Amino acid sequence: MALKSTIFKALLAVADIDHSYYADHPLTLARHPSENDERMMVRLAALALSAHALQSTLGGDGTLSFGAGLSNPDEPDVWLRDYTNRTRLWIEVGQPEEKPLVRACSKADVVQVFCFNHASEIWWKGMESKVSRLERLQVFRIPTAASQEMALMAERSMQIQATIQEGSLMLSDARRTVELTTERWK
Repeated sequence: MALKSTIFKALLAVADIDHSYYADHPLTLARHPSENDERMMVRLAALALSAHALQSTLGGDGTLSFGAGLSNPDEPDVWLRDYTNRTRLWIEVGQPEEKPLVRACSKADVVQVFCFNHASEIWWKGMESKVSRLERLQVFRIPTAASQEMALMAERSMQIQATIQEGSLMLSDARRTVELTTERWK
């Protein structure tokens, strides 16, 4: 019998001061059996960092949601789609291979990768020359210490405040606050 995903509910309140975007996002996160809390929370942080695109890119007329991610390699971890179902933003979390990134760049206007674990630097050294031609690709590094702290925030029911100011993200719940600044590699 196959293991089922674990369902998490989150109310994500985004206050993106940099982009003048303020909105609440009620979310359902399906954590794949092979996914850990750290990766799931990085998906949530990536969504928070990109939520402003819902307004700035689509004028509020679209959907920002989690894709099937690990369950379906043809879907991203997070995506932004307009009302015609065109994928405007495709977000991958972790260390994807070259072929899925090339495929994603052919399907979306912008592709973002958020890598986060201690092996990210090694992965990027091997990938940088392979993906340098992909104009639609952006690669960001989330500090490992921050992603590990975010994992401690994971609960089946979460209320999280995401504040983005001067390029930094601060995630807070009732018990802790995690601050991080992504480093852009591409």
